[in-house]
Amino acid sequence: MLDPNRFPLLARIDSPADLRRMAESDLLPVAAELRQYLLESVSKSTGHFAAGLGTIELTVALHYVYNTPEDRLVWDVGHQAYPHKILTGRRDQILTIRKWGGLAPFPRRDESEYDTFGVGHSSTSIGAALGMAIAAKNTGSLRKSVAIIGDGGLTAGMAFEALNHAGDLEADLLVILNDNNMSISPNVGALSNRFAELLSGKIYTTLREGGKKVLAGLPSVRELAGRVEEHVKGLIVPGTLFEEFGFNYFGPIDGHDLPTLIHMLRNLRDMKGPRLLHIITKKGKGYAPAENDPVKYHGISSPFDPEMGIQASSKSARPTFSDVFGDWCCDMAARDGRFVAITPAMREGSGLVKFHKQHPDRYFDVAIAEQHAVTLAAGMACDGLKPVVAIYSTFLQRAYDQLIHDVCLQKLPVLFAIDRAGCVGNDGPTHNGAYDLSYMRCLPNIVIMAPADENECRQMLYTGYQLDQPAAVRYPRGSGTGVEPQKEMTALPVGKAEVRRRGRGIAILSFGTTLAMALAAGEELNATVVNMRFVKPLDADLLRQLGATHALLVTVEENVVQGGAGSAVNELLAAEGIVIRIMNYGLPDRLIHHGSQDDMRRDARLTREDLLEFIRSHQQNAAPQLTLHRA
Repeated sequence: MLDPNRFPLLARIDSPADLRRMAESDLLPVAAELRQYLLESVSKSTGHFAAGLGTIELTVALHYVYNTPEDRLVWDVGHQAYPHKILTGRRDQILTIRKWGGLAPFPRRDESEYDTFGVGHSSTSIGAALGMAIAAKNTGSLRKSVAIIGDGGLTAGMAFEALNHAGDLEADLLVILNDNNMSISPNVGALSNRFAELLSGKIYTTLREGGKKVLAGLPSVRELAGRVEEHVKGLIVPGTLFEEFGFNYFGPIDGHDLPTLIHMLRNLRDMKGPRLLHIITKKGKGYAPAENDPVKYHGISSPFDPEMGIQASSKSARPTFSDVFGDWCCDMAARDGRFVAITPAMREGSGLVKFHKQHPDRYFDVAIAEQHAVTLAAGMACDGLKPVVAIYSTFLQRAYDQLIHDVCLQKLPVLFAIDRAGCVGNDGPTHNGAYDLSYMRCLPNIVIMAPADENECRQMLYTGYQLDQPAAVRYPRGSGTGVEPQKEMTALPVGKAEVRRRGRGIAILSFGTTLAMALAAGEELNATVVNMRFVKPLDADLLRQLGATHALLVTVEENVVQGGAGSAVNELLAAEGIVIRIMNYGLPDRLIHHGSQDDMRRDARLTREDLLEFIRSHQQNAAPQLTLHRA
């Protein structure tokens, strides 16, 4: 609970309406309290941090000027939305954020009426806010729509698609570009702020619109005046790009100058048509360690002392799957000059920091542009390079068309290293890699692998790299069972599974890191246990043999059951005419909400105990028949 003695103003704010009842002179102290409260709470709860520190003043100004929740605020991604949650009735719950049963890490519609659009992936805010602006117009509502997007989010194509559409419609929409990728430049300050205020004020707007009416009957003069206006504004603001999209551009202004922000937003709220406010902020603002290293403080994974900052922790002796991938990239690049690595703004998360340092000319960060990443890789593969696309499972979803058309249909040798497969943890359902086996295995020409441990991950990456066709290796977040990756790389026989335990009656077919759970269950049940390794192609010979010698087959995967690896087994046996009871065990047909990975797996009943209960409940009825089921 917040201490009202330490945070007297924040303690009075249970909703933005309370904030709007305050005097404007109180807002600077409110922002100071909010920044300190965010620091103290996130240092305990963990979560996204630096981005929120950078939007304190903007958040206060928006909720002060706009009549939220009637007016719509759409935050892009949501990394920066913790201050928004604190001011919108969730102040005393903020310590539960990202924990099982606690606040969601991103805005979520079913959590609060102030969360107008659920987010988690980048670059959706402008399109969503535009949709809301169109809805307001069509229903006769006077409510306003505001999209807040960062300079990183503006690197994705769909943000520009929405800008282009909004300008064409002349929609009543405000886009705020929160630019935190640079220090505040000399043209941002009192003079620049004053110019922006003038451009947004009634005098300039009246002259601009009045001049258009006067010159309407004189096309040549009107065109000349338009050119003069464009060039005069070009001397003041760098907004030509946005003006070409049909937006009225304002800024850049200091995004930490709260009085200027409030004045600007009041002016812009009363204007019509598409307009864009460009603000410059500093990620991590107000907390020196985060200002100096915003990447390190972007997301906090463990509690820390604000006085000391995040301390270096002793690295676990067990490498993560991302570490295994990063080391493999370095080793493979040393062997093959054709090797290149591509990532959509996930250098640290994908384990590519060392590779980038060793091979900067063969490392390509395309920013938040997953579609481009895949097509770029396809183009490279056409002309002799060997591209590896390092991408999270949940983000590959955004490039599905490119995966199909540009890679698979052309049978190009692109290797996809798919990180964060299965239950990801505290970021919740927007980041879970629950669907990749289902959406990939229906595609032609692709080989799909799921390693059971760290060494198998390394060998599968090597295997996929050797193929003259698309290949994918999908692996989870974090560490595996601790199997030491062998330095020597050996290509696995494509489509061949590995029997890890011989038993009777029941055969458990494990895809990926569920193998340890399957082996434990196999010991209890005296069941055969198979490390399937390949989702596509399947080991058809082994499946025929198992079908002939066992009464019950149980497939296990950390992917949704619908269309997953187990479904592939069902289809193969049905096509072969093999009649046997088959049970599919995996993620259920519902969202698994945020918490630790263990929390999520318990909720999904994806544990050794649940697997045993599942098998035993069907063991008695193991008559030969095909059954698709998930408890």
